[in-house]
Amino acid sequence: MALKTSEEYAARLARMRPNVYAHGKKIRRDDPMLEMPINTLKFTFDAVNDPELKDLLVTESHLTGEPINRFCSLNMSIDDLYKQQDMKRRCCHRVGGCTQRCMATDTLNAIGVVTKEIDDARGTGYFDHFIEFLKYYQANDLVGSTAMTDAKGDRLRRPSQQHDPDLYLHVVEKNDKGIVVKGAKNHITMGPYVDEHLVIPTRAMKEDDADWAVSFAIPADAENIKIISRVVSARPRIELDAPYNTFGVADSVVVFDNVFVPWERVFMCGEWQFAGRLAQVFAGQHRHSYCGCKPAITDIVLGTAALAAEYNGVEKSSHIVDELTELMIIAELIFASGIAAAARAQKTSSGIYTPEFLYSNTGRYFAGINIYHEYDVLNSIAGGLPSTIPPEADWLNPETGPDLEKYISRGAKIPAEKLHRLFRFISDFTCSAMAGWSQYAGVHGGGSPVMEKIGVRAGYDLESKKKIAKHLAGIKD
Repeated sequence: MALKTSEEYAARLARMRPNVYAHGKKIRRDDPMLEMPINTLKFTFDAVNDPELKDLLVTESHLTGEPINRFCSLNMSIDDLYKQQDMKRRCCHRVGGCTQRCMATDTLNAIGVVTKEIDDARGTGYFDHFIEFLKYYQANDLVGSTAMTDAKGDRLRRPSQQHDPDLYLHVVEKNDKGIVVKGAKNHITMGPYVDEHLVIPTRAMKEDDADWAVSFAIPADAENIKIISRVVSARPRIELDAPYNTFGVADSVVVFDNVFVPWERVFMCGEWQFAGRLAQVFAGQHRHSYCGCKPAITDIVLGTAALAAEYNGVEKSSHIVDELTELMIIAELIFASGIAAAARAQKTSSGIYTPEFLYSNTGRYFAGINIYHEYDVLNSIAGGLPSTIPPEADWLNPETGPDLEKYISRGAKIPAEKLHRLFRFISDFTCSAMAGWSQYAGVHGGGSPVMEKIGVRAGYDLESKKKIAKHLAGIKD
């Protein structure tokens, strides 16, 4: 059966060759350090049995007709794009942030679109490679990374102009069986706990950059791959168990030190004219995903701020009502951008629908520039307690617990435990290592705001707007 369980996912991670390095040591994928990040991915497997989510999570493979996890699917209709967006918003509510698995979904869709376009133009067989790989991916309910961002070196120089060719991942050898690649990919979320690395170019290329125009899929524990990771988890709890405190994330530098890739897993090799196209299609797909997941983060900020205001007895204060309303508008404008992007999606030669790039970029830009403002609203309403609240152990200590219970009091009808739970969650959510990661990801994930501006400008019809002004002003050319 194509739908796998979270236990099956964890078991296959445990069988993989150890090639993960984290916090100064080499670790296996069943190391306790990775437990909470892996929990986040386990949720995406368990959710297929959740009565409130299964209709969004379970879909039908267009290749086999079998039920599969939507995180492994292609967007073969506008309705698929709607459901992807809704699924991501509702799943992010459950884990308190990024579910992480959507990146590979967006990469698969982008590779599917562009391999067909390369084949149409060049008569290559990349799309067939991709379809066979996708069948394998869906049948095993796999998890993939998006290995896109290169080290880049001197940002003003193209890949072929760098002092070290390895600063962009590139092909160093080709033979009858496959290719050999060398370099690294940075900022790779989920690196230590994926089945496959899905490698795509990070930018547009020119003819001299042909060796750097490469895309492929490779098992994450393949020979000569090294995964160097930074692991961030929510603070563990002692007795005040909470769902948020069971999840985490890891980002990695994935080093490819002369890694062999068989031809059947290669999706681009030297077609430099299509490198920028693949990067752009992925960006459009992933920024559309952000129009689902980012409103979910705003929902969490909004609900938490509203609850803090209620517990503090200031929920009717006019400035707080105004700030909460602003958060509502931010969330729904971003979500609406995603709906618009889906509604105006275009069907490509592969059969895959790509969301309207203008609206995906608009929604993602609005999300990126507002993330710190949203946290500022929550910070202001919650007050300073989340940054100074003593640890849970002191609340549980019979010598100090009664004092912490007494002096956290707000209204007489609000139990101290509810207050401790709320303000400890706000502390974890806004001023912790996990919070710092989430805030930075909110700005840079899927492309920094400047990249969305570039995306909007690149395809915008400014001349038509000038014509409107000329008409109204009576200017004739």
